[in-house]
Amino acid sequence: MSDLSRPKGPRIIAVANQKGGVGKTTTTINLAAGLVELGFRVLIVDLDPQGNASTGLGIDERALTTYDLLLEDAPLAEAVQNTHIDGLMIIPATTDLSSADLEMVAQERRSHLLHDALRQVAVDAFALDYILIDCPPSLSLLTVNAMVAAHSVLVPLQCEFFALEGLSQLMLTLREVRQSANPGLRIEGVVLTMYDVRNNLTRQVEEDARRTLGDVVFRTVIPRNVRVSEAPSYAQPVLEYDTMSRGSVAYRELAAELAKVKG
Repeated sequence: MSDLSRPKGPRIIAVANQKGGVGKTTTTINLAAGLVELGFRVLIVDLDPQGNASTGLGIDERALTTYDLLLEDAPLAEAVQNTHIDGLMIIPATTDLSSADLEMVAQERRSHLLHDALRQVAVDAFALDYILIDCPPSLSLLTVNAMVAAHSVLVPLQCEFFALEGLSQLMLTLREVRQSANPGLRIEGVVLTMYDVRNNLTRQVEEDARRTLGDVVFRTVIPRNVRVSEAPSYAQPVLEYDTMSRGSVAYRELAAELAKVKG
């Protein structure tokens, strides 16, 4: 029986696309920063062995990581680290996570390890509104863990040729997770990234996506913007690095659209 005295948990969103280079980590970091600007408390779970979300927020000291959380039974409260942005926290990742898929196979609840970790009573103390999971660029057991743990999946979609075709395997995996382990899992939305209004292909991809997927596609698009690309090298979200850039404006709009906050 559930504990009715516990506060309602945070909204958990997996940011996933099995294709690399689509702006997945960039979207995770900047969407989180946009939500924090709106007054929400956000935790990023870095589930990518490359650890780019951790590096992009200036996290160098990684005493406990998502590897420890999943496979060493580390307490969630000890794995969470504050970032330099008030209200934004992270559970960082290192290359140790590269071996996690193989090690998880032997676990009895191998698909539910992250689900169980994020539902520890200790999470209540952080008063989180959102947990964003930055998934690896593959449909691995780590990504399945993210989908089992999440309420919804947000898919960054780069405006390039064959972009929609790459979604089919992701949707199949999502359907399988829904049927087997997480019947409530839904698509949060598809966000078009690296959008260049001057490019005919970009406009064609947008037209195809909106015709095929309808309201699943966010109204907000993320432009191709040099400031967005530069920000990680300064260990900052673009909203902090260049607060008035087109990328910053777009991620603020995406955060408001996600949170259904009216401007």
